[in-house]
Amino acid sequence: MDLKDLYRDVIIDHNRQPRNFGRLEGADAHAEGFNPLCGDRLELFLALDGERLKDLKFEGKGCAISVASASLMTEALKGKTRTEARRYFDEIHALLTQPGHVPTLELGKLAALSGVREFPVRVKCASLCWHTLNAALDQQGAPVSTE
Repeated sequence: MDLKDLYRDVIIDHNRQPRNFGRLEGADAHAEGFNPLCGDRLELFLALDGERLKDLKFEGKGCAISVASASLMTEALKGKTRTEARRYFDEIHALLTQPGHVPTLELGKLAALSGVREFPVRVKCASLCWHTLNAALDQQGAPVSTE
């Protein structure tokens, strides 16, 4: 299976059956994100145990790439520390925006997001949840926008 097939299969799977979708009651941190370009909206909820992301959930609606990216992110970051989550943010941002970027972290299924780079207009769709994550970690009250 080549990367394009992996990209397509992972995006379709996580869009049709998003993991960690729904509100997280009693969340310790929360942020909202909006992509005005295509109308993607999401809310991200974090349950923290000290510096560790004990649980992450999201809800909202958006394009397949936006939903799949949020689903993949919540799966990958569960149990990680704030510092690790920020490293993943940096890694995914580079993966989406820098041609030829070679990841320094083991990305697992997140590597499929590299396929988004071929569609520059969709990079904001894939990165919305990641920017929203940073806002939640920083406890920002204002919604995040990709613009």
